[in-house]
Amino acid sequence: MEKRKKGHIKERVGRRSNYKPGNGPGGQEKPEIVFGTRAIIETIHAGKEIEKLLIQKGLGNELTRQLLQLAGDHAVPVIRVPLQKLNGITRKNHQGAVCFLSAIRYASLDHVVTSCFEQGRSPLLVMLDRITDVRNFGAIARTAECAGVDAIIIPSKGSAQITGDAMKTSAGALNFIPICREGNMKDTIRYLRDSGIDVVACTERAGDYLYEKDLEQPLALLMGSEENGISPEYLKLSSSQARIPMKGKIGSLNVSVATAVAIYEAVRQRTTSGT
Repeated sequence: MEKRKKGHIKERVGRRSNYKPGNGPGGQEKPEIVFGTRAIIETIHAGKEIEKLLIQKGLGNELTRQLLQLAGDHAVPVIRVPLQKLNGITRKNHQGAVCFLSAIRYASLDHVVTSCFEQGRSPLLVMLDRITDVRNFGAIARTAECAGVDAIIIPSKGSAQITGDAMKTSAGALNFIPICREGNMKDTIRYLRDSGIDVVACTERAGDYLYEKDLEQPLALLMGSEENGISPEYLKLSSSQARIPMKGKIGSLNVSVATAVAIYEAVRQRTTSGT
């Protein structure tokens, strides 16, 4: 029994990534990975936060089905990929499954909202729609933490991975500000509005200026990607829309800068009124 036990531990250690900080392109830090179906199942059972799970296309054995069920139960984002993709991540025996570990522990949005109201505070939240650049995400997290934002809401798919690079870009802010990962952003917007929180979509297509909005009330600022802006279905569901005045020849700001402007307008209004 002792030999089998040691071998089992050795197998688990062997299934951890050998990525080192700074070994990515341009010195970018690679996220830590776990590979192998059983090793990933054990990782989920151990309570580790998983950024995403990659499963080989066409794979459907019993153990894989168990992993997929467990991933669903724990809201782990699953992506089906070709074998070549997995082989590009690791050449070891991955068994058609690789997961990326998160650098943080995600927070419950319901808990954040409830806590704010119980403390008699007006929630200030930031929702990010498809912000995939890790540096932009880190910069937004840094601004949000400095401004006292209660939480950042991100989708489970189509968002920047929260890795060591995001942590560094945020200057450590990701250690302190709650990050809520939601599987369905449309349902999340509905939940926020039903909870008495205004969802203000920041878009250059809006008719009203941001400075004309009442941002002292319970608020979630919805920010979109630089490439495509805010998804049309999210715009329809938002409480209202607002834009930042643009006087120059370039039509838009970097999303991290635009988010900072929006956040601090809310902070200015709340500070002036004493909210």
